[in-house]
Amino acid sequence: MKRILKQNIISLVLVIFLGGTVYALSDEFGDSVYNPGTMKPLDSVLKVKVGEPAPDFTLPSVSGKNISLHQFKGKKNVVISFVPAAWTPVCSDQWPGYNIAKGIFDKNNAILLGITEDNIPTLFAWTQKMGKLWFPVLSDFCPHGAVADSYGVLRSDCVSERALIFIDIKGIIRHVYVSDINVRPPLEIIVTELERINKN
Repeated sequence: MKRILKQNIISLVLVIFLGGTVYALSDEFGDSVYNPGTMKPLDSVLKVKVGEPAPDFTLPSVSGKNISLHQFKGKKNVVISFVPAAWTPVCSDQWPGYNIAKGIFDKNNAILLGITEDNIPTLFAWTQKMGKLWFPVLSDFCPHGAVADSYGVLRSDCVSERALIFIDIKGIIRHVYVSDINVRPPLEIIVTELERINKN
């Protein structure tokens, strides 16, 4: 009963917060946002499985530092957020929304890594426009889409799926959620999966 009540409260809080301007940020970008229209919902085949070690990678970040997945092993749970492209409506709403969820990550000893196939200058301009994001934003530009491809979320049009990969502190994949590319993944998935990882 307490668990159901807790989930209902979390859902209500998320609905209240996400119903506001945080998830309408792309509207404020005006003519800077490119709308690709409705895309094929899924266009890839996963190459990873729950229970397997997550493929390691090192990518440049907007901060100027290289970030490696293995640097968090033994220290933090990791959620990788693959998004298709900078300067598009859904992506420009999704990542700023994670700012209000930082407490969920902190509570569950987790870090979020945002990955897209755009180059660093593009990501720098985009994230400056979005405002400060608390998590590292990484470029999978060169070789193009190599990390997305290693996870099996690189689409035939050379952008990634809209996917969340949950990796525990030991570096093991615990959950994979690939969304319809046209739709933001619900934050409730992050809450549920991080709590599940922390219990194991």
